[in-house]
Amino acid sequence: MTNTRRLTESAIFIAIALVLDLVSRIIPNMPQGGSITLASMVPLLIISYRHGWKWGMFSAVIYGILKVMLSNNFAWLPAGNFLYFAGVALLDYIVAFGVLGLADLFRKPFKNKYAGYAVSCVLVMFLRFACHFVSGIVIWTVLFPPELLQYPWIFSLIYNGSYMLPNAIISVVVLVILARYVKFERTELA
Repeated sequence: MTNTRRLTESAIFIAIALVLDLVSRIIPNMPQGGSITLASMVPLLIISYRHGWKWGMFSAVIYGILKVMLSNNFAWLPAGNFLYFAGVALLDYIVAFGVLGLADLFRKPFKNKYAGYAVSCVLVMFLRFACHFVSGIVIWTVLFPPELLQYPWIFSLIYNGSYMLPNAIISVVVLVILARYVKFERTELA
């Protein structure tokens, strides 16, 4: 496989992920972001399975950057507070989506390909949740009055878990069903 083909495949899968995310906007978003999507993370996982974790992370970070650029969730930020914007962009977008690229790394120990896909999907979705969870405690609690968030870790757990758990379940189901019909295995560059 040539570099041109790898770039083209990745661009197509990133575009599919963005379109799935846009189509999912018919489902109401959470007030400060986060939403249940129509398996929009699956194309990013497929990139990792096909081209390895390094390329998968690179592609997922590109997706995260594009999500920041296309997002309208930053209207709530106080004027002139670049640190909060940078923290949210980094933790909730770039790192949170970047960890999805590790899927191929977590899939490798499994002989059964379906188990490998399912477990790797759950693990990277958990890592993504962890990024949002930390962001909720470190960044979001600063933006709300203390009386609203007496226990920030509980708020972050419930808030982020309410959309990440359904996303993980949907992604695992779609990924395993797709794996029955589509070859995800890593391809070597020629």
